[in-house]
Amino acid sequence: MFESRFQSFADDACGQDSAERLAALRAELARRRIDGFIAPRADEHQNEYVPKSAERLAWLTGFTGSAGVVVILADKAALFVDGRYTLQAPEQVDTKRVAVFDISQKAPARWLAETAKQGARIGYDPWVHTPAQIERYSKALESKDVTLVPLDSNPIDAVWTDRPEPPRGAVTLYPPRLAGVAAKTKIARVRKALGEVDALLVSDPHALAWLFNLRGADVAHTPIALAFAVLPKEGKPLLYVDPAKLSAKTRSSLEGLADIYEPADVVEDLSDAGARGMTILFDSATAPAKLVELFRAKGGKPKLGEDPIALLKAVKNDIELDGARAAHLRDGVALTRFLAWFAETAPKGKLTEISAAQALETFRRESGELRDLSFPTISAFGPHAAIPHYRVTEASDLRISRGCYLVDSGAQYLDGTTDVTRTIGVGRPSRQLRDHFTRVLQGHIGVARAVFPVGVSGAQLDAFARRSLWEAGLDFDHGTGHGVGAYLSVHEGPQRISKLGSTPLQPGMILSDEPGYYRAGEYGIRLENLIVVEKREIEGAEREMLGFETLTLAPFDLALVEPKLLSVEETRWLNAYHARVRAELSPHLDAKTRKWLAQATRRL
Repeated sequence: MFESRFQSFADDACGQDSAERLAALRAELARRRIDGFIAPRADEHQNEYVPKSAERLAWLTGFTGSAGVVVILADKAALFVDGRYTLQAPEQVDTKRVAVFDISQKAPARWLAETAKQGARIGYDPWVHTPAQIERYSKALESKDVTLVPLDSNPIDAVWTDRPEPPRGAVTLYPPRLAGVAAKTKIARVRKALGEVDALLVSDPHALAWLFNLRGADVAHTPIALAFAVLPKEGKPLLYVDPAKLSAKTRSSLEGLADIYEPADVVEDLSDAGARGMTILFDSATAPAKLVELFRAKGGKPKLGEDPIALLKAVKNDIELDGARAAHLRDGVALTRFLAWFAETAPKGKLTEISAAQALETFRRESGELRDLSFPTISAFGPHAAIPHYRVTEASDLRISRGCYLVDSGAQYLDGTTDVTRTIGVGRPSRQLRDHFTRVLQGHIGVARAVFPVGVSGAQLDAFARRSLWEAGLDFDHGTGHGVGAYLSVHEGPQRISKLGSTPLQPGMILSDEPGYYRAGEYGIRLENLIVVEKREIEGAEREMLGFETLTLAPFDLALVEPKLLSVEETRWLNAYHARVRAELSPHLDAKTRKWLAQATRRL
């Protein structure tokens, strides 16, 4: 029987309760003599997946997306989301009480500057904002007599009476046979990259997990432990982690690498470091404003910049890449079994978005190696597929019939993290659907086939995924690809393929290749493989060149392909990819699925 163990389909949006909750928050703000409050969807580490105790935005407004910010004033409220959630947010939020804006069209700082009254005092929780975020608000408000007020405690917590307890997931050691490099070696490499500072505050739990070769269980879908660390140029690192998360064996091993303290001790230790006039590097993307300002107030010299761990972590070593290949082979077997089952079952008209997601998770679990999903499965039929980050619930669950089904899913295995999207036709596709699908496929192939010099960034490759869509007057509003971790976050930086991807790509970086097209109210198309940057030897080349190796192994739906649109090179790539999928997966499949795969990967 198919079931889900790593995701829930309960409708946890609470927009219907927002009137009462907004009123309670406004009363609390009035009690504190605060005229407004800025509430991002964030925890103390700026994580994508936050613990339930930090889901303040969802509790207050009903919006359950992974990014957003709400600004609450005495008589107005506004929620700001990016292009992934412009369709979802209005459906979840009581728009009579909370206006919804596309953050690319109107930023929250600008709205606040236009809306707040002269002399207003606007509060914020300095633990869940970075200094850069606060600076943007300050600049926007400098022309008005509006004061930003850092609060000692989050006012939402004061009115959230049944707020969950902070997580205490067990911390485990990640063995060198999977990490590839010992933690002591990593610590030495980071120290060399610190430059003219005395220490680094490690505020990103993913960086901390990589640095100390540990994994945790504090949030869903990403095996991280919520903790801080200070890495001095000399002497033992300091690790601030809840002792309840450490077994005696784990603590003993970590004590060989770092001195271990209670999480609250980081405040006192940074205060002491500031009083000694130290210079500490704070990660501008994840360090809480609270710690930066506290350190500065005590006389310290904070330096805001990129955590050097991010780039070191992004370039996978040979052991990590071998693990990624093994994970993708295992995952490809599960996904192909699902696709074969779907092809047989969907036309009968009994499948729903939820039952399809349950089936795919079950196929993955049957490997015996699945540790978690890398994110909640996007199982979307018809108009739901036009919502890029749609999350199916018991209330929204659609029956799958003739049309277009999109499934974006991924897995966490000890040896690697996967993320793959396939769009599947049910019944005879329309000419328009085939045209749009093929143009998205051409964009996917354009990135996969790209060859480029060392020094090229993802921004320079992003147009490769859009050319065929642009020629038809079409486009998509998300980036083409994000970085992916090694049994860590499915969304990793600094590498990415997007208009904003400024980091030069290096061999060993894993990224997604996922162009799409979304026709609101009708269907959505996205085609995603994971790829890894590799060196390319080209005869007569005058520069060092790079390209991509494809990691993901799963067929594309040929019934949705319009061969006449494909160039000779694109057709050759597709046939070669399908031949590889067939060769690598077939030995691991039963006879019935092998037969289906042979047809699904036939030559065009």
